[in-house]
Amino acid sequence: MNASVAHTFRSLKVRNYRLFATGQVISLIGNWMQFTAQDWTVLHLSHNSGAALGWVTALQFLPVVALTLYGGKLADRYDKRKLLMFTNVGAGLVAVALGVLTLTGTIALWHVLLLAACLGTANAIDNPARQSFVSEMVGGALLPNAISLNSAVFNAARIVGPAVAGVAISLIGTGPVFLLNSLTYAATLTALTLMRPAELYRSARRRVRDARIADGIRYAARRPDLLLPMALMLVIGALGFNFQLTLALLSKTVFHRGAASFGLLTTALAAGALLGALASSRRSSRPSSYTVIGAAFGFGVFETLAGLAPGYPAAAGILVCTGFFMIYLAQAANQRIQLGVGEEFRGRVMALYVLVFQGSTPVFAPIVGWLAGALGARSTLWFGGVASIAAAALVLGYRSHRRGARLAIRVRPVPHPRLVAPLPSSTPIGAAGRRDLVDEPVAAGSAVTYPAGRARAAR
Repeated sequence: MNASVAHTFRSLKVRNYRLFATGQVISLIGNWMQFTAQDWTVLHLSHNSGAALGWVTALQFLPVVALTLYGGKLADRYDKRKLLMFTNVGAGLVAVALGVLTLTGTIALWHVLLLAACLGTANAIDNPARQSFVSEMVGGALLPNAISLNSAVFNAARIVGPAVAGVAISLIGTGPVFLLNSLTYAATLTALTLMRPAELYRSARRRVRDARIADGIRYAARRPDLLLPMALMLVIGALGFNFQLTLALLSKTVFHRGAASFGLLTTALAAGALLGALASSRRSSRPSSYTVIGAAFGFGVFETLAGLAPGYPAAAGILVCTGFFMIYLAQAANQRIQLGVGEEFRGRVMALYVLVFQGSTPVFAPIVGWLAGALGARSTLWFGGVASIAAAALVLGYRSHRRGARLAIRVRPVPHPRLVAPLPSSTPIGAAGRRDLVDEPVAAGSAVTYPAGRARAAR
Protein backbone atom coordinates (compact mmCIF):
# COMPACT_ATOMS: atom_id res chain seq x y z
CA MET A 1 0.00 0.00 0.00
CA ASN A 2 2.80 2.39 0.94
CA ALA A 3 4.61 1.60 -2.31
CA SER A 4 1.45 2.31 -4.28
CA VAL A 5 0.97 5.67 -2.56
CA ALA A 6 4.62 6.57 -3.09
CA HIS A 7 4.28 5.71 -6.79
CA THR A 8 1.17 7.88 -7.14
CA PHE A 9 2.85 10.91 -5.55
CA ARG A 10 6.40 10.32 -6.81
CA SER A 11 6.78 13.80 -8.35
CA LEU A 12 6.57 15.33 -4.87
CA LYS A 13 10.07 14.02 -4.21
CA VAL A 14 11.31 16.93 -6.35
CA ARG A 15 11.77 19.97 -4.09
CA ASN A 16 10.80 22.61 -6.67
CA TYR A 17 7.66 20.75 -7.65
CA ARG A 18 6.76 20.15 -4.01
CA LEU A 19 6.94 23.89 -3.34
CA PHE A 20 4.89 24.62 -6.45
CA ALA A 21 2.17 22.10 -5.53
CA THR A 22 1.91 23.44 -1.97
CA GLY A 23 1.45 27.01 -3.17
CA GLN A 24 -1.09 25.88 -5.74
CA VAL A 25 -3.22 24.05 -3.17
CA ILE A 26 -3.60 27.18 -1.05
CA SER A 27 -4.07 29.58 -3.96
CA LEU A 28 -6.54 27.37 -5.85
CA ILE A 29 -8.75 26.90 -2.79
CA GLY A 30 -9.04 30.69 -2.70
CA ASN A 31 -9.69 30.83 -6.44
CA TRP A 32 -12.61 28.42 -6.20
CA MET A 33 -13.99 30.37 -3.26
CA GLN A 34 -13.88 33.47 -5.45
CA PHE A 35 -15.52 31.76 -8.43
CA THR A 36 -18.39 30.62 -6.20
CA ALA A 37 -18.78 34.08 -4.66
CA GLN A 38 -18.59 35.72 -8.09
CA ASP A 39 -21.33 33.50 -9.54
CA TRP A 40 -23.54 34.16 -6.54
CA THR A 41 -22.92 37.90 -6.82
CA VAL A 42 -23.87 37.88 -10.51
CA LEU A 43 -27.10 35.98 -9.86
CA HIS A 44 -27.97 38.46 -7.10
CA LEU A 45 -27.23 41.55 -9.20
CA SER A 46 -28.99 40.21 -12.31
CA HIS A 47 -32.05 38.67 -10.60
CA ASN A 48 -31.04 35.08 -11.48
CA SER A 49 -30.24 35.77 -15.13
CA GLY A 50 -28.55 32.84 -16.87
CA ALA A 51 -27.57 35.15 -19.73
CA ALA A 52 -25.74 37.50 -17.33
CA LEU A 53 -23.85 34.58 -15.82
CA GLY A 54 -22.98 33.44 -19.33
CA TRP A 55 -21.57 36.85 -20.23
CA VAL A 56 -19.43 36.99 -17.11
CA THR A 57 -18.08 33.53 -17.91
CA ALA A 58 -17.48 34.62 -21.51
CA LEU A 59 -15.56 37.74 -20.52
CA GLN A 60 -13.47 35.75 -18.07
CA PHE A 61 -12.36 33.44 -20.86
CA LEU A 62 -12.43 35.84 -23.84
CA PRO A 63 -8.82 36.99 -23.27
CA VAL A 64 -7.83 33.35 -23.71
CA VAL A 65 -8.90 33.66 -27.34
CA ALA A 66 -7.04 36.91 -27.87
CA LEU A 67 -3.88 36.45 -25.81
CA THR A 68 -3.12 32.80 -25.07
CA LEU A 69 -1.03 32.23 -28.20
CA TYR A 70 0.96 35.33 -27.27
CA GLY A 71 1.28 33.90 -23.77
CA GLY A 72 2.73 30.71 -25.26
CA LYS A 73 5.24 32.79 -27.19
CA LEU A 74 6.28 34.52 -23.96
CA ALA A 75 6.59 31.14 -22.22
CA ASP A 76 9.01 29.90 -24.90
CA ARG A 77 11.05 33.12 -24.85
CA TYR A 78 11.28 34.12 -21.19
CA ASP A 79 11.65 32.71 -17.69
CA LYS A 80 8.38 30.92 -16.90
CA ARG A 81 8.86 31.27 -13.15
CA LYS A 82 9.02 35.06 -13.39
CA LEU A 83 6.03 35.16 -15.74
CA LEU A 84 4.01 33.22 -13.14
CA MET A 85 4.98 35.71 -10.42
CA PHE A 86 3.72 38.55 -12.59
CA THR A 87 0.37 36.92 -13.39
CA ASN A 88 -0.29 36.00 -9.75
CA VAL A 89 0.17 39.61 -8.67
CA GLY A 90 -2.35 40.71 -11.31
CA ALA A 91 -4.92 38.11 -10.28
CA GLY A 92 -4.51 39.08 -6.63
CA LEU A 93 -5.28 42.72 -7.43
CA VAL A 94 -8.53 41.65 -9.14
CA ALA A 95 -9.61 39.84 -5.97
CA VAL A 96 -8.83 42.92 -3.86
CA ALA A 97 -10.94 45.12 -6.16
CA LEU A 98 -13.92 42.75 -5.99
CA GLY A 99 -13.71 42.61 -2.21
CA VAL A 100 -13.49 46.37 -1.70
CA LEU A 101 -16.34 47.11 -4.11
CA THR A 102 -18.56 44.52 -2.43
CA LEU A 103 -17.84 45.61 1.14
CA THR A 104 -18.46 49.29 0.29
CA GLY A 105 -21.81 48.42 -1.32
CA THR A 106 -20.84 50.03 -4.64
CA ILE A 107 -20.47 46.89 -6.72
CA ALA A 108 -22.50 46.73 -9.94
CA LEU A 109 -22.78 44.11 -12.64
CA TRP A 110 -20.47 46.04 -14.96
CA HIS A 111 -17.76 45.95 -12.30
CA VAL A 112 -17.91 42.16 -12.22
CA LEU A 113 -17.84 42.00 -16.02
CA LEU A 114 -14.78 44.26 -16.23
CA LEU A 115 -12.86 42.48 -13.49
CA ALA A 116 -13.70 39.08 -14.99
CA ALA A 117 -12.02 40.28 -18.20
CA CYS A 118 -8.98 41.46 -16.20
CA LEU A 119 -8.68 38.08 -14.48
CA GLY A 120 -8.99 36.37 -17.85
CA THR A 121 -6.10 38.48 -19.18
CA ALA A 122 -3.86 37.34 -16.34
CA ASN A 123 -4.92 33.71 -16.90
CA ALA A 124 -4.22 33.93 -20.64
CA ILE A 125 -0.54 34.54 -19.86
CA ASP A 126 -0.49 32.25 -16.82
CA ASN A 127 -1.94 29.06 -18.34
CA PRO A 128 0.63 28.22 -21.06
CA ALA A 129 3.51 29.27 -18.79
CA ARG A 130 2.22 27.16 -15.89
CA GLN A 131 1.50 24.07 -17.99
CA SER A 132 4.83 24.11 -19.79
CA PHE A 133 6.71 24.97 -16.56
CA VAL A 134 5.88 21.52 -15.15
CA SER A 135 8.43 19.83 -17.41
CA GLU A 136 11.12 22.22 -16.18
CA MET A 137 10.43 21.28 -12.56
CA VAL A 138 10.39 17.47 -12.89
CA GLY A 139 11.95 16.50 -16.23
CA GLY A 140 10.58 14.09 -18.82
CA ALA A 141 10.45 10.87 -16.79
CA LEU A 142 8.11 12.28 -14.13
CA LEU A 143 6.11 14.52 -16.47
CA PRO A 144 2.97 12.28 -16.82
CA ASN A 145 2.76 11.92 -13.05
CA ALA A 146 3.32 15.64 -12.42
CA ILE A 147 0.62 16.61 -14.93
CA SER A 148 -1.85 14.34 -13.17
CA LEU A 149 -0.88 15.60 -9.72
CA ASN A 150 -1.41 19.17 -10.95
CA SER A 151 -4.95 18.15 -11.81
CA ALA A 152 -5.34 16.39 -8.45
CA VAL A 153 -4.26 19.59 -6.69
CA PHE A 154 -6.68 21.60 -8.80
CA ASN A 155 -9.59 19.32 -8.00
CA ALA A 156 -8.74 18.94 -4.33
CA ALA A 157 -9.04 22.72 -4.16
CA ARG A 158 -12.21 22.49 -6.22
CA ILE A 159 -13.68 20.22 -3.55
CA VAL A 160 -12.70 22.38 -0.59
CA GLY A 161 -13.09 25.84 -2.12
CA PRO A 162 -16.78 25.85 -3.15
CA ALA A 163 -17.85 24.02 -0.01
CA VAL A 164 -16.03 26.53 2.22
CA ALA A 165 -17.28 29.41 0.08
CA GLY A 166 -20.90 28.25 0.36
CA VAL A 167 -20.69 28.29 4.16
CA ALA A 168 -18.63 31.50 4.25
CA ILE A 169 -21.07 33.37 1.98
CA SER A 170 -23.93 32.37 4.27
CA LEU A 171 -22.04 33.58 7.37
CA ILE A 172 -19.97 36.61 6.30
CA GLY A 173 -21.06 37.47 2.74
CA THR A 174 -19.21 37.58 -0.56
CA GLY A 175 -16.96 40.59 0.12
CA PRO A 176 -14.75 38.91 2.74
CA VAL A 177 -14.52 35.82 0.54
CA PHE A 178 -12.98 37.92 -2.26
CA LEU A 179 -10.47 39.44 0.17
CA LEU A 180 -9.54 36.04 1.59
CA ASN A 181 -8.72 34.87 -1.92
CA SER A 182 -6.44 37.86 -2.47
CA LEU A 183 -4.34 36.68 0.47
CA THR A 184 -3.90 33.17 -0.93
CA TYR A 185 -1.87 34.43 -3.90
CA ALA A 186 0.96 35.12 -1.45
CA ALA A 187 1.38 31.34 -1.08
CA THR A 188 2.11 30.90 -4.79
CA LEU A 189 4.47 33.88 -4.86
CA THR A 190 6.35 32.51 -1.85
CA ALA A 191 6.67 29.07 -3.42
CA LEU A 192 7.99 30.49 -6.69
CA THR A 193 10.48 32.67 -4.80
CA LEU A 194 11.83 29.76 -2.74
CA MET A 195 12.50 27.58 -5.80
CA ARG A 196 16.09 26.81 -6.78
CA PRO A 197 16.52 27.88 -10.44
CA ALA A 198 19.71 25.78 -10.70
CA GLU A 199 17.63 22.63 -10.13
CA LEU A 200 15.20 23.34 -12.98
CA TYR A 201 15.50 21.14 -16.07
CA ARG A 202 16.61 23.85 -18.46
CA SER A 203 19.93 22.46 -19.65
CA ALA A 204 18.34 20.44 -22.47
CA ARG A 205 16.01 23.24 -23.48
CA ARG A 206 17.02 25.67 -26.15
CA ARG A 207 15.75 29.13 -25.27
CA VAL A 208 13.93 30.39 -28.34
CA ARG A 209 14.52 34.13 -28.50
CA ASP A 210 12.84 34.46 -31.89
CA ALA A 211 9.92 32.15 -31.05
CA ARG A 212 7.05 32.93 -33.40
CA ILE A 213 3.41 32.01 -32.97
CA ALA A 214 3.11 30.98 -36.63
CA ASP A 215 5.91 28.43 -36.24
CA GLY A 216 4.10 26.79 -33.34
CA ILE A 217 0.86 26.58 -35.33
CA ARG A 218 2.65 25.08 -38.34
CA TYR A 219 4.36 22.54 -36.09
CA ALA A 220 1.02 21.41 -34.62
CA ALA A 221 -0.67 21.40 -38.04
CA ARG A 222 1.82 18.79 -39.27
CA ARG A 223 0.98 16.50 -36.33
CA PRO A 224 -2.39 14.70 -36.59
CA ASP A 225 -1.69 13.03 -33.24
CA LEU A 226 -1.80 16.52 -31.68
CA LEU A 227 -4.64 17.92 -33.76
CA LEU A 228 -7.21 15.20 -33.04
CA PRO A 229 -7.24 15.55 -29.22
CA MET A 230 -7.34 19.32 -29.69
CA ALA A 231 -10.34 19.04 -32.00
CA LEU A 232 -12.14 16.77 -29.54
CA MET A 233 -11.47 19.11 -26.61
CA LEU A 234 -12.60 22.09 -28.70
CA VAL A 235 -16.13 20.71 -28.91
CA ILE A 236 -16.28 19.30 -25.39
CA GLY A 237 -14.74 22.42 -23.85
CA ALA A 238 -17.28 24.61 -25.65
CA LEU A 239 -20.44 22.68 -24.84
CA GLY A 240 -19.65 20.20 -22.08
CA PHE A 241 -17.33 21.96 -19.63
CA ASN A 242 -19.52 24.94 -18.71
CA PHE A 243 -20.11 23.75 -15.14
CA GLN A 244 -19.35 27.14 -13.62
CA LEU A 245 -22.49 28.36 -15.39
CA THR A 246 -24.67 25.24 -15.44
CA LEU A 247 -24.39 24.13 -11.79
CA ALA A 248 -25.27 27.57 -10.41
CA LEU A 249 -28.42 27.63 -12.55
CA LEU A 250 -29.30 24.02 -11.74
CA SER A 251 -28.99 24.59 -8.00
CA LYS A 252 -30.93 27.83 -7.84
CA THR A 253 -33.61 27.51 -10.53
CA VAL A 254 -34.29 23.75 -10.65
CA PHE A 255 -33.63 22.48 -7.14
CA HIS A 256 -34.28 25.87 -5.44
CA ARG A 257 -31.29 25.54 -3.14
CA GLY A 258 -29.02 28.13 -1.52
CA ALA A 259 -25.33 28.96 -1.87
CA ALA A 260 -24.21 26.05 0.33
CA SER A 261 -26.03 23.51 -1.85
CA PHE A 262 -24.55 25.05 -5.00
CA GLY A 263 -21.11 24.64 -3.44
CA LEU A 264 -21.86 20.98 -2.67
CA LEU A 265 -22.81 20.26 -6.30
CA THR A 266 -19.48 21.72 -7.38
CA THR A 267 -17.78 19.68 -4.67
CA ALA A 268 -19.44 16.46 -5.93
CA LEU A 269 -18.13 17.16 -9.43
CA ALA A 270 -14.68 17.92 -8.04
CA ALA A 271 -14.63 14.78 -5.85
CA GLY A 272 -15.02 12.63 -8.94
CA ALA A 273 -12.47 14.78 -10.75
CA LEU A 274 -9.96 14.21 -7.97
CA LEU A 275 -10.41 10.44 -8.33
CA GLY A 276 -9.94 10.79 -12.09
CA ALA A 277 -6.74 12.77 -11.58
CA LEU A 278 -5.35 10.18 -9.16
CA ALA A 279 -6.23 7.40 -11.60
CA SER A 280 -4.36 9.30 -14.33
CA SER A 281 -1.32 9.67 -12.07
CA ARG A 282 -0.64 5.95 -12.42
CA ARG A 283 0.09 6.46 -16.10
CA SER A 284 3.80 6.45 -16.97
CA SER A 285 3.70 6.73 -20.76
CA ARG A 286 1.89 8.62 -23.48
CA PRO A 287 -1.81 7.62 -23.68
CA SER A 288 -3.21 6.44 -27.01
CA SER A 289 -5.80 8.38 -28.97
CA TYR A 290 -8.34 5.66 -28.14
CA THR A 291 -7.87 6.29 -24.43
CA VAL A 292 -8.82 9.92 -25.05
CA ILE A 293 -11.84 8.93 -27.16
CA GLY A 294 -13.07 6.36 -24.62
CA ALA A 295 -12.88 8.91 -21.80
CA ALA A 296 -14.85 11.37 -23.96
CA PHE A 297 -17.63 8.80 -24.41
CA GLY A 298 -17.77 8.20 -20.65
CA PHE A 299 -17.94 11.90 -19.90
CA GLY A 300 -20.72 12.49 -22.41
CA VAL A 301 -22.86 9.66 -21.03
CA PHE A 302 -22.67 10.82 -17.42
CA GLU A 303 -23.15 14.51 -18.20
CA THR A 304 -26.31 13.60 -20.11
CA LEU A 305 -27.53 11.57 -17.12
CA ALA A 306 -26.76 14.50 -14.79
CA GLY A 307 -29.01 16.73 -16.89
CA LEU A 308 -31.82 14.19 -16.58
CA ALA A 309 -31.39 13.51 -12.84
CA PRO A 310 -34.79 13.54 -11.04
CA GLY A 311 -33.60 15.27 -7.87
CA TYR A 312 -30.75 16.96 -6.02
CA PRO A 313 -29.23 13.80 -4.42
CA ALA A 314 -29.28 11.92 -7.74
CA ALA A 315 -27.66 14.87 -9.53
CA ALA A 316 -24.92 15.08 -6.90
CA GLY A 317 -24.19 11.35 -7.20
CA ILE A 318 -24.04 11.37 -11.01
CA LEU A 319 -21.80 14.45 -10.94
CA VAL A 320 -19.17 12.40 -9.11
CA CYS A 321 -18.97 10.04 -12.10
CA THR A 322 -19.11 12.99 -14.50
CA GLY A 323 -16.19 14.63 -12.72
CA PHE A 324 -14.14 11.43 -12.90
CA PHE A 325 -14.42 11.17 -16.68
CA MET A 326 -14.09 14.94 -17.12
CA ILE A 327 -10.59 14.96 -15.64
CA TYR A 328 -9.59 11.54 -16.93
CA LEU A 329 -10.37 12.89 -20.41
CA ALA A 330 -8.66 16.26 -19.90
CA GLN A 331 -5.55 14.59 -18.47
CA ALA A 332 -5.32 12.01 -21.24
CA ALA A 333 -5.54 14.77 -23.87
CA ASN A 334 -3.04 16.95 -22.00
CA GLN A 335 -0.55 14.11 -21.56
CA ARG A 336 -0.91 13.00 -25.16
CA ILE A 337 -0.05 16.49 -26.36
CA GLN A 338 2.70 17.35 -23.85
CA LEU A 339 4.49 14.01 -24.24
CA GLY A 340 4.40 14.27 -28.02
CA VAL A 341 5.67 17.82 -28.51
CA GLY A 342 9.24 19.06 -28.93
CA GLU A 343 10.64 20.99 -25.96
CA GLU A 344 11.30 24.16 -27.95
CA PHE A 345 7.66 24.27 -29.08
CA ARG A 346 6.00 23.21 -25.81
CA GLY A 347 4.90 26.68 -24.69
CA ARG A 348 3.28 27.57 -28.01
CA VAL A 349 1.64 24.17 -28.55
CA MET A 350 0.24 24.16 -25.01
CA ALA A 351 -1.02 27.70 -25.63
CA LEU A 352 -2.82 26.38 -28.71
CA TYR A 353 -4.31 23.59 -26.61
CA VAL A 354 -5.46 26.08 -23.97
CA LEU A 355 -6.92 28.24 -26.75
CA VAL A 356 -9.06 25.51 -28.28
CA PHE A 357 -10.00 23.99 -24.90
CA GLN A 358 -10.70 27.06 -22.76
CA GLY A 359 -11.04 29.63 -25.54
CA SER A 360 -14.15 27.93 -26.84
CA THR A 361 -15.91 28.76 -23.56
CA PRO A 362 -16.41 32.51 -24.16
CA VAL A 363 -17.81 31.84 -27.61
CA PHE A 364 -20.42 29.38 -26.39
CA ALA A 365 -21.10 30.51 -22.80
CA PRO A 366 -23.73 33.11 -23.90
CA ILE A 367 -25.32 30.44 -26.10
CA VAL A 368 -25.43 28.02 -23.17
CA GLY A 369 -26.94 30.79 -21.03
CA TRP A 370 -29.56 31.44 -23.71
CA LEU A 371 -30.27 27.69 -23.91
CA ALA A 372 -30.92 27.67 -20.15
CA GLY A 373 -33.45 30.47 -20.54
CA ALA A 374 -35.18 28.84 -23.50
CA LEU A 375 -35.23 25.16 -22.48
CA GLY A 376 -34.38 25.26 -18.79
CA ALA A 377 -31.19 24.74 -16.79
CA ARG A 378 -31.23 20.96 -17.31
CA SER A 379 -30.72 21.41 -21.04
CA THR A 380 -27.29 22.96 -20.47
CA LEU A 381 -26.10 19.60 -19.14
CA TRP A 382 -27.78 17.04 -21.38
CA PHE A 383 -27.07 19.10 -24.51
CA GLY A 384 -23.37 19.23 -23.63
CA GLY A 385 -23.35 15.51 -22.91
CA VAL A 386 -24.94 14.59 -26.23
CA ALA A 387 -22.52 16.89 -28.07
CA SER A 388 -19.57 15.19 -26.32
CA ILE A 389 -20.79 11.73 -27.35
CA ALA A 390 -21.24 12.90 -30.94
CA ALA A 391 -17.76 14.47 -31.05
CA ALA A 392 -16.17 11.29 -29.69
CA ALA A 393 -18.04 9.18 -32.23
CA LEU A 394 -16.89 11.41 -35.11
CA VAL A 395 -13.24 11.30 -34.01
CA LEU A 396 -13.41 7.52 -33.52
CA GLY A 397 -14.93 7.10 -36.97
CA TYR A 398 -12.26 9.29 -38.54
CA ARG A 399 -9.41 7.46 -36.79
CA SER A 400 -10.79 4.04 -37.67
CA HIS A 401 -11.32 5.02 -41.31
CA ARG A 402 -7.88 6.61 -41.58
CA ARG A 403 -6.18 3.50 -40.20
CA GLY A 404 -8.45 1.02 -41.96
CA ALA A 405 -9.63 -0.35 -38.62
CA ARG A 406 -13.03 -1.81 -37.89
CA LEU A 407 -14.88 -2.54 -34.65
CA ALA A 408 -15.58 -6.16 -33.72
CA ILE A 409 -17.25 -7.68 -30.67
CA ARG A 410 -15.62 -10.68 -29.06
CA VAL A 411 -18.01 -12.75 -26.95
CA ARG A 412 -15.63 -15.08 -25.12
CA PRO A 413 -14.38 -15.33 -22.47
CA VAL A 414 -15.82 -11.91 -21.57
CA PRO A 415 -17.79 -9.79 -24.08
CA HIS A 416 -15.75 -6.74 -25.09
CA PRO A 417 -15.16 -4.58 -28.19
CA ARG A 418 -11.99 -5.04 -30.21
CA LEU A 419 -10.45 -3.01 -32.99
CA VAL A 420 -9.33 -4.97 -36.02
CA ALA A 421 -6.71 -3.20 -38.14
CA PRO A 422 -4.56 -4.28 -41.08
CA LEU A 423 -0.85 -4.31 -40.26
CA PRO A 424 2.27 -4.69 -42.38
CA SER A 425 3.35 -8.27 -42.87
CA SER A 426 6.70 -7.44 -41.25
CA THR A 427 5.05 -6.46 -37.98
CA PRO A 428 5.96 -8.85 -35.15
CA ILE A 429 2.89 -10.40 -33.53
CA GLY A 430 2.93 -12.00 -30.13
CA ALA A 431 1.92 -11.59 -26.52
CA ALA A 432 5.07 -9.68 -25.66
CA GLY A 433 6.31 -8.42 -29.02
CA ARG A 434 3.15 -7.30 -30.80
CA ARG A 435 3.48 -3.81 -32.24
CA ASP A 436 0.61 -1.33 -32.05
CA LEU A 437 0.09 0.81 -35.14
CA VAL A 438 -3.25 2.45 -34.38
CA ASP A 439 -1.53 5.84 -34.37
CA GLU A 440 0.83 5.14 -37.24
CA PRO A 441 0.16 4.64 -40.96
CA VAL A 442 -0.82 1.06 -41.71
CA ALA A 443 -0.47 -0.82 -44.92
CA ALA A 444 -2.51 -3.61 -46.40
CA GLY A 445 -1.46 -6.98 -45.13
CA SER A 446 -2.12 -9.32 -42.27
CA ALA A 447 -4.62 -8.31 -39.60
CA VAL A 448 -4.41 -8.43 -35.83
CA THR A 449 -6.92 -7.65 -33.11
CA TYR A 450 -6.27 -5.80 -29.86
CA PRO A 451 -8.51 -4.49 -27.06
CA ALA A 452 -9.99 -1.03 -27.69
CA GLY A 453 -8.33 1.67 -25.64
CA ARG A 454 -5.40 -0.46 -24.51
CA ALA A 455 -3.02 0.19 -27.39
CA ARG A 456 0.27 1.90 -26.82
CA ALA A 457 0.57 5.39 -28.22
CA ALA A 458 2.67 6.19 -31.23
CA ARG A 459 6.01 7.78 -30.65
